[in-house]
Amino acid sequence: MSKFRTSKSSSKNKNFQSKDSKDTQRSNSKNKSGGGSNSDHKSNAPGSRFKPGARSGESFKPQVVTGMIKRHPDGFGFLIVDNNELEDVFVPAQAMNTAMTNDKVSVRVEQERDGRFRGEIIKINDRSQKKVAGKYFDLNADFGFVKDEGRGWGQDLKIPKAQSKSAQNGQLVVALVKTFPDQGVFQGEVTEIIGDPESALNDIKRVIINQNIPDEFTATTLAEAKLFDENPTQKDFAGRRDLRKLDLITIDGATAKDFDDAVYTEMKDNGFHLIVAIADVSHYVQPNTSIDREAYERGTSVYFPNFVVPMLPEALSNGLCSLNPHLPRLALVADMHFDFTGEMKNSEFYEAVIESKARVTYGEAQQLIDDENSMPKLNHVKDTIMRCRDLAKLLMALRFKNGSLDLEVPETELVIDGTGEPIDVIRSERLFAHRLIEELMLAANVAVAKFLTNKKVAALYRVHESPDPLKISILQKHLQHFGSTFQIGEHQLQKRLTKALQEFENKTEASVVHILTLRSMSQAKYTTENVGHFGLGFTDYTHFTSPIRRYPDLIVHRLIKSQIGVPGYGLSAEEDLQTAGTWLSACEQRSAKAERQIQSIKKSRFMRKHLGEEFDGVVSSITKFGMFVLLKAFNVDGLVRLENLGLGKWIYDEENLRLVNKGSGFAYKLGDTIKVNVSAVDVENGQINFELVGQARSEKSASDQKSAGNSKPQKMAFTNPPAKSGRREDKQDRSGFRGKKQSDDKSSFRKKDSFRKDAPKKSDSPSPTATPKRTGYTSSSATIPARQFDFRPKHQAEEPEQAASKQQVIKPRYSSLSDYLDKNQGTRNEKTTAKKSTTKHSSGAASNRQDPKKRSSTSDDSGGVRKARPEKSYRKNKPR
Repeated sequence: MSKFRTSKSSSKNKNFQSKDSKDTQRSNSKNKSGGGSNSDHKSNAPGSRFKPGARSGESFKPQVVTGMIKRHPDGFGFLIVDNNELEDVFVPAQAMNTAMTNDKVSVRVEQERDGRFRGEIIKINDRSQKKVAGKYFDLNADFGFVKDEGRGWGQDLKIPKAQSKSAQNGQLVVALVKTFPDQGVFQGEVTEIIGDPESALNDIKRVIINQNIPDEFTATTLAEAKLFDENPTQKDFAGRRDLRKLDLITIDGATAKDFDDAVYTEMKDNGFHLIVAIADVSHYVQPNTSIDREAYERGTSVYFPNFVVPMLPEALSNGLCSLNPHLPRLALVADMHFDFTGEMKNSEFYEAVIESKARVTYGEAQQLIDDENSMPKLNHVKDTIMRCRDLAKLLMALRFKNGSLDLEVPETELVIDGTGEPIDVIRSERLFAHRLIEELMLAANVAVAKFLTNKKVAALYRVHESPDPLKISILQKHLQHFGSTFQIGEHQLQKRLTKALQEFENKTEASVVHILTLRSMSQAKYTTENVGHFGLGFTDYTHFTSPIRRYPDLIVHRLIKSQIGVPGYGLSAEEDLQTAGTWLSACEQRSAKAERQIQSIKKSRFMRKHLGEEFDGVVSSITKFGMFVLLKAFNVDGLVRLENLGLGKWIYDEENLRLVNKGSGFAYKLGDTIKVNVSAVDVENGQINFELVGQARSEKSASDQKSAGNSKPQKMAFTNPPAKSGRREDKQDRSGFRGKKQSDDKSSFRKKDSFRKDAPKKSDSPSPTATPKRTGYTSSSATIPARQFDFRPKHQAEEPEQAASKQQVIKPRYSSLSDYLDKNQGTRNEKTTAKKSTTKHSSGAASNRQDPKKRSSTSDDSGGVRKARPEKSYRKNKPR
């Protein structure tokens, strides 16, 4: 566990620490969007994250750096460097040295002549995945194995039969890793049998273990939590301002139990006075305690449907630190004044004791905002809510005027019953009440960031770097395909992006346009380098408002106290802060991935009840292996695979982001409205497949008819087109979406999918013009059940029931559009990324890299680290 050292510049300080706040929990479109720095900031210049001379042509000597490795399912990886002086380093598959996702490693890094970095793992310092969960299968009379479903381990975990706890084929188990591949054999023992993988109650537990999320507090931590009183005492109030007479309120979701923040607004002659009181977690969670160490290890609370893995023990998170109504609570206050334009004039920070006068839900606040007389029980705090509303409108208007992006990407709300089965999948309703509290939290975060910046001390910031110009140019092309004539350009990028998005307000393409814009953004993170927040349009930004559920906020609280003279709190060394930022950013990504994975699994369970049914949808993403379709009835997306489009050969037009039929000219593009039926579901991996219903569209015919005054495109109906013949199975999808033979990765998979024995049967001789009969299947007990996916390693035998039927191959690697985008974050040329990174590295094309600034290895590799090559490139396929 990393320990924070006291800076030499402050002898009285001995503290430091951090985790994520309501503004991100409540505003997914902002902080989950990824990020960028303010375009006017000096440190935003290309190469600012490199050591001096790294991109300026000066020599960069090979060196060994440490960091955290992120393993791609195809075997290669990226190193997140601890000191942040190098950008992420590409590590080819043959140089991974058996490292697994989130392992702490030492890497020898070399720089190519064009400034890009690649490395070779020379030592694994710490293994992150000491416990795994998955399906158990018998291998032979002496051994079984736990299947590496997510390809995060690189190979399956071997289990001696004597240490299997008599697990049966197909059961979900928890296994402890005893030896790792670099120690000889990747072997472990079963410690717990979870049970039936089909049980919805086991979904969350399996994801928690596979994502390596700590979910049980140690006895020492629980004992420390019990030492605190149920409520703060008079002794705790010493030296604090007493704000208990103010009408502070909390506004949260109906099911929330941990209340981090309370707000109060009053109007003055020259503007508004805002008080944001945040739970004073740092008063209770002291450095070098067991509670603090476990909080740092978790980094963040993880929220699942009807379940949460908290960062702090419940006695603190739901009790002593939670700002429950009508109880005295300790708080750290951001006290701010604004003029009537929304500009912050001044701010101060201090410790206080408060008492919330009401626990208000978003729905109640919205109802009161819509009708001031509709909530009599809130009459005593009505004025506070209305003044908060007025201030929030001013702050929001000013933020958008300054270029803050307003990306409304639909969020999903899962309705789950007591058995863990999903009852409904709905889009979350975004009320003004949500925006109200977000604006006040954003204001507090900005005030704190400015305060720390002005103090010129090492601090932890929440940054969002400006997007790659290449991605913006691609976004420009997409917008043009949707009919936009607005030129985004390079200057005042935030404001110009906002204007471009405004063209699509209230149009059917709006949701897809927002998703595309989101894809062009970088990823937000924690770092000591204050480069601003591009998405929000702030030059100074940090996280301060949710210390109960985000460790970075706890760090910031301690830093504030060190600057306002609270005894016992001090500064921290910048290198320790940066190490914490890297770790906590990884914890946030781990949490987000787990939450997305659960959503995919639950959505798959829900759509299994609708197998064979038809839905209207919109094409939300185009790839070379097919297209993702977002349903209008539910916030669910699934894949229509290339081979299921029918009508012959389809070509991926990457330039225009379309799928075009080579023979007929029929085409599909982003934003197209189509009808699909649910053809296959894999609950275990959270994967949904659709098939087209009805008609395909001719791009050429559409334009011809439009010029003739008829906007209705020519269509052709087809039903269950026969699979293509004469093509090898391992070549049907070269995207990495389906398994293929890999010459340099012994752990590669040959995925074999088959129907269950009761799967729906296709016609033996399908007609290209016939329309399938519908029978209205509505439940999982209908005669069209889920098609069973089966991903099997090459070296392992198939189970008898899986070997029985191989009628058709359905092999999605990605559970959903969000999963696809997550695994391909930063990909410049997805045609070659997954393929070339795990096969022969002879071409050295820059498009092999998952990051547009990185590429895979060449034939002159030396120990996995490529030597600098001549400046002139003879590549035929240039990166886009």
